[in-house]
Amino acid sequence: MKVMAAEHAPIDKLEAFLQTTQEFNKDGLLQDGYVVEIEEEIKGCFVLATIEKDIYWLKQLYIAKEAAAHLPVLLETILQMSKGKQAKKIYVNSHQPVVDLLLEALQFNPQPKQELGMELGRKEGNWWAYQVS
Repeated sequence: MKVMAAEHAPIDKLEAFLQTTQEFNKDGLLQDGYVVEIEEEIKGCFVLATIEKDIYWLKQLYIAKEAAAHLPVLLETILQMSKGKQAKKIYVNSHQPVVDLLLEALQFNPQPKQELGMELGRKEGNWWAYQVS
C-alpha cells in the first residue's frame, strides 16, 4: 500500500479511479487529498483538511470494497501522517457502524454531534476525535 498526495498521482490512474466512484470532487481531492495505491492501482483516497493550525478533519475517506481489508492500516498511516504535520487533534465523521468500531479500537473518542456537526457542516453520523501525541 502506497499513499501519495493526489496532485502527484499519475493522471491516468487518478482519472480511472474517479470513474469508479461518484463521491469525490476532483478539484478538492487535488487540493487537499491523498490517494491510496494498492497493487499499482488507486483503490482509495481521503482528504485531510486543516480546520485550525494544528487541528485536522479527516473527510471523504473512501476505499474500494475489494481493498477494505487495508482500512485499519490506512487509518494508522493517516495518524502517522498527522503526527508529521504536527497535528494535535483529528476529527472524523463516521456513517457506518463498522467504521465506528474501528475508530474506537484505534482510540478515537466520541464527540458531541451538536457542537461539531454544526461547526463543520455535517449533522449525520457519529463524530470522533483523536488526540495526536
